[in-house]
Amino acid sequence: MAKLAGRGSNGATDEALREWRHHGSKFYDTFTVSGLRVDAIQPGRVLCSFTVPPRLTNARSKRMHGGAVASLVDLVGSAVFFAGGSPKTGVTVEITVSYLDAARANEEIEMEARVLGIGETTGCVTVEVRRKGAGEVLAHGRITKYLAVSSKL
Repeated sequence: MAKLAGRGSNGATDEALREWRHHGSKFYDTFTVSGLRVDAIQPGRVLCSFTVPPRLTNARSKRMHGGAVASLVDLVGSAVFFAGGSPKTGVTVEITVSYLDAARANEEIEMEARVLGIGETTGCVTVEVRRKGAGEVLAHGRITKYLAVSSKL
């Protein structure tokens, strides 16, 4: 880890690594989703907000990395299955994310997930990522899940 911390890292990354070491094996939670807030849960709908930490942005542009967006889309999309009445979050078998714009470091975004349909073994949801307040769509995701098994996330 010392080598990683010394090569082009910044204070936010170093802080995330320290927090990760403190919490043990929950790297994903510490590095990616730390700070995610659930604002509303309704049948078939979940609304979350998130302040983009600098550690999830590209070094040069300071815009949120597409992989981080896709990861949050998958996580919030999985959570909405519970709001839709499914006892399981399932396993993602297909995910598509269309990137329209990018959030910047320290910008507030919101993610709204809605259930399109839940069947006996599969389900489909949509997730919209927007600038909070302005409502400008930054990304749109669609996820298909196999629901016969549950994810360990």
